[in-house]
Amino acid sequence: MTPDAASVLDRDKLFAARLHAARVRPYLATALFALHPVASRRVPTMAVDRHWRCYVSPAFVDRTPVEELAGVWVHEVSHLLRDHHGRGDRVARERGLTGFGERLRMNIAADCEINDDAFGDGLPRPEGAVTPTFLKLPEGQLMEEYLSLFRLGPGTQDLAWLDCGSGADGLDREWDLGPDGAHGLSDQERDAVRFRVAQGINARPGNTSKGWRRWAEEVFHPPQPWRELLGAAVRSATSGAGAGDDYTYGRPSRRSAGVPGVVLPSLRRRPPRVCVVIDTSGSVSDTELGSALHEVAAICRAVGGRRELVTVVPCDAAATLVHRLCQAEGIPLVGGGGTDLRSGFARALRRGPRPDVIVVLTDGQTPWPADRPPCRTVIGLFSRPHAARSVNENDPDYVPDAPPAWARVVVIG
Repeated sequence: MTPDAASVLDRDKLFAARLHAARVRPYLATALFALHPVASRRVPTMAVDRHWRCYVSPAFVDRTPVEELAGVWVHEVSHLLRDHHGRGDRVARERGLTGFGERLRMNIAADCEINDDAFGDGLPRPEGAVTPTFLKLPEGQLMEEYLSLFRLGPGTQDLAWLDCGSGADGLDREWDLGPDGAHGLSDQERDAVRFRVAQGINARPGNTSKGWRRWAEEVFHPPQPWRELLGAAVRSATSGAGAGDDYTYGRPSRRSAGVPGVVLPSLRRRPPRVCVVIDTSGSVSDTELGSALHEVAAICRAVGGRRELVTVVPCDAAATLVHRLCQAEGIPLVGGGGTDLRSGFARALRRGPRPDVIVVLTDGQTPWPADRPPCRTVIGLFSRPHAARSVNENDPDYVPDAPPAWARVVVIG
């Protein structure tokens, strides 16, 4: 940026447009006023970097009406609030997307995510704004989903000029001031802005679009694949201190060098043993039982595929048999009575050798052991509305106990 470039930027008009944007989209006001404008002749319109600077073309401000400028303000700050730069970096790594062409495609996909419901209600659509309809794509999708729905070609050749900056796709630009430049926001400040915006949306959701309501619900509590969570919980439990530790003379300890003539055993981590207790009571559906068997397979993968070290205990009000996973094809999930998984815990611990981890798959309608078991515990709860979980055929006022605090709980949904 040169002093001449800064001098020709009509800041009064630019700030009037920001004020208009804050009036028609009050829940974005904190984010809009957190952006620091930087005059630059190198951007086609307006662009942002990941440090919350907004690079503005003076010529673009001169030729654009205030109401349309307000729409561009909202558009650019939306890239930052929705973390398109971070998401762009992750997608690039996962899918091997490199080069300016793929980053342009990310920018277009990010614009589609924003523009499908950003305008209207006092905010006119800026000229040239890319929408899903323009590309003949469905509305309401995320950037990652749009990336799978189109490629660069004749339909996008008129969008080659598009550049919303590194804040839209994660690729640094020559005009970026970088992390050490003036007026950038720290990670904590960016999170604080997002939190304030999410608070404003959640306080008055009726005044916001569907896309922003979804963002506000997920920004600090992003949905995570439950199977990955379950696997991570099992891996975390089996890698804890004391889980699977044993001594072996197969590889002498390095300390043997300090004791000539003596061979010391080394400490190794043996494969963990996992016992899966499956709730087979009458309140668990056949679909959920089928899902439980899929979880048993996922648990086996989480512990390295050692099927012989995974056992299964079907349990309703009582547990009698323990099945090894190597015979999973014939495991009978019998039951259908009441529920008392305490007997399942007792059965899992009574059978030697003792498991390192107990995984319980249940709907939660059960009493729990009063004392913490002598091993890690992971509870997978079948996802149900609260009302459905509070129903008991024998007692309409029954409300199940919450899972114990000593267990790692994952909702299976």
